[in-house]
Amino acid sequence: MTYRNFLNLSDAGPDGVAAILADAIDRKRARAGLPKGAPDADAPLAGHTLAMVFEKNSTRTRVSFEMAIRQLGGSAVVLDAATSQLGRGETVADTARVLSGYCDAIMVRTDDHAKLLEMAQYASVPVINGLTDDSHPCQIMADLQTILESGKALPGLKVAWLGDGNNVLASFIEAAGLMHFDVVAACPQSFSLPESAIAAGKGRARTVNDPAEAVAGADVVVTDTWISMGQAHAEAKLAALAPYQVTEALMAQAKPDAKFLHCLPAHRGEEVTDAVIDGPQSLIWPEAENRLHAQKAVLRWCFGQIGGDFG
Repeated sequence: MTYRNFLNLSDAGPDGVAAILADAIDRKRARAGLPKGAPDADAPLAGHTLAMVFEKNSTRTRVSFEMAIRQLGGSAVVLDAATSQLGRGETVADTARVLSGYCDAIMVRTDDHAKLLEMAQYASVPVINGLTDDSHPCQIMADLQTILESGKALPGLKVAWLGDGNNVLASFIEAAGLMHFDVVAACPQSFSLPESAIAAGKGRARTVNDPAEAVAGADVVVTDTWISMGQAHAEAKLAALAPYQVTEALMAQAKPDAKFLHCLPAHRGEEVTDAVIDGPQSLIWPEAENRLHAQKAVLRWCFGQIGGDFG
């Protein structure tokens, strides 16, 4: 079987990202009025089964992927470390070989990015990155879709990131380099991304210390939770990040029509105030829903149904 892996945005490249976004938007519109569990009219992945491997807790990734494959006409099988042999020491390579014999694609949500790469190395079906400590490309596809649906074009866009230099920021920077927009990230020096991650933006990303400098003239303002899964509730980290909270005053320094994004879950009163996340500039609910639509398009891209010929 010929297929593509979706491990990072660079696997798709600019043409693939554009094709995924166009398909996500089109198929979302075509479903207007349908019950959530009803398949798309063409059911393009009928008979296909997606294995979903979770080594980290999940709400949006689990539900959106399960509904994505259902709407495409297929089905899902869910595994987690506590109830699968991965939790008892079976290797990722062996798991990849076994799942490839049962299922048509594998989505992995894990910690160490090396586990994802090992899964892809030994699987004989498409492997999709549902999140690692290094990157979160599916989230960024949903974010870019949300930005486009708000009426903004990607080329020349200014995205301001506030807070922790994490996996979501790394994928946003990668997207900037592919789709020709700019990311200015305001992070404390001790919680900034390494230079190698900034370099993935191909000159379209930079970091600053001043939140006001990052948001000045921004089209989109983005933040994320400061304490990620698996981290202790670090008081020192919270103290360092406190000046980077997204407030109404900070949003006022962005463009008047700037939009606010947050991949959720949110810790209200830490990285963002209620007034911003629940305010008129916030797009967090369509952003969350778009995980479903973007991932449907990712799945179709992996099977070569969109995005041109296989390379």
